[in-house]
Amino acid sequence: MSYDNNLSVKQEMDRFMKGLVRRNPCEDEFHQAVHEVATTIIPYVHDKPLYRKARILERMTEPDRIISFRVCWEDDDGNVRVNRGYRVQCNNAIGPYKGGLRFHHEVNLSTLKFLSFEQTFKNSLTGLPMGGAKGGSDFNPKGKSDHEVMRFCQAFMTLLSSHIGADVDIPAGDIGVGAREIGYLFGQHKRLTNEFTGVLTGKGLEYGGSLVRQEATGYGAVYFLEDMLKEKGEGLEGKTAVISGSGNVATFAAKKLMALGARVVTLSDSSGYIYDPDGLNPEKLNYILALKTVRRGRISEYAEEYNVKFFPGKRPWEVACDVAMPCATQNEINKQEAEALVANGCIAVSEGANMPTEEDAIGVFQRAGVMFAPSKAANAGGVAVSGLEMSQNSARISWTEDELNKQLREIMAKIHDRCVEHGREGEYIDYVKGANIAGFIKVADAMLAYGVV
Repeated sequence: MSYDNNLSVKQEMDRFMKGLVRRNPCEDEFHQAVHEVATTIIPYVHDKPLYRKARILERMTEPDRIISFRVCWEDDDGNVRVNRGYRVQCNNAIGPYKGGLRFHHEVNLSTLKFLSFEQTFKNSLTGLPMGGAKGGSDFNPKGKSDHEVMRFCQAFMTLLSSHIGADVDIPAGDIGVGAREIGYLFGQHKRLTNEFTGVLTGKGLEYGGSLVRQEATGYGAVYFLEDMLKEKGEGLEGKTAVISGSGNVATFAAKKLMALGARVVTLSDSSGYIYDPDGLNPEKLNYILALKTVRRGRISEYAEEYNVKFFPGKRPWEVACDVAMPCATQNEINKQEAEALVANGCIAVSEGANMPTEEDAIGVFQRAGVMFAPSKAANAGGVAVSGLEMSQNSARISWTEDELNKQLREIMAKIHDRCVEHGREGEYIDYVKGANIAGFIKVADAMLAYGVV
């Protein structure tokens, strides 16, 4: 496809997306993520021939490399099991590849390509020198014994180890990859290489991990929400908050919201959601943390314990609230649910999960004037502290919790400021546009500096 300076924005958008879909068939999540970015970047670069002639956006949407491999392991009964492993190294223009590993039965190439593409922009927004990547497997750790998870992680790392390194690609955790899995993965890498390096983040404090890493994504999403509200002269004190999910991001988002004076009334998992009109408190939150991390139970048990309502098979977006934080998984808010949130008084949405809002649902929020923080900006706190963990590993130092919290707060404030700078449209701030353009510029300028590579 040759460069044509005479195309309109719409013609260029149509041609770009047709080419992307043709090259990446049947990858709906990847198409969605790219389309959301392209709707703001193609108009932005339309009068910037340097970016257009160098085909920067086309190059960003073609991963540097995709690694796929067979993972064989034995379960506790001696049966040979076979899974597929992936690492999508999307872009390392501004630093070594950085992004999580996801172990979930629905993991596929489309999901990982969308996540690695989003990660490229997210990492750029942090201001830290990190490129974008994502990986994982269709292995499902739920219901597996510790020994089965260990054997899988060791087999997975044996295949992945030759493609990662402290200056090459630094994976982290994601859905299905927590402290247990990171420990097994790091231990196998150390065994294979005979090196103790910061090749993974999210490690235990005993072997090079960082304070605040566990809390960072949830805290960061709340900090971004706080900054959006401040921009409009509002605060979190007294606000009613609806949260989806009950994992790491959701629970720490709830903790920070409570600390800032908000009332958190919902949490959820794949079985449904609980509604607690009195709001969570520290005792209730500790119950949920134990339920999910120790007992690995279902959120319905909370409803039984505290005599509140449980709504099986439903999501919490029908509950009246001031602010909403989707913290579960991608595409968990559709157009009808967005309309319900608007009708019920929601004034701000901050995405804790990756791409949890469908594109037409984002349009509903924006047309209604709801402040909407996209995941590439709002949930960048996790990777920001991962980047700080990398720095601590490289320098052989450890920062205190207060120092790390201060750095996380400053990073989220700077991300917010960059989004405002590029997204202000009169009285309304289009945070999607702002995040896309701010993230794009840094990566694009680095790519231009390298020439055609």
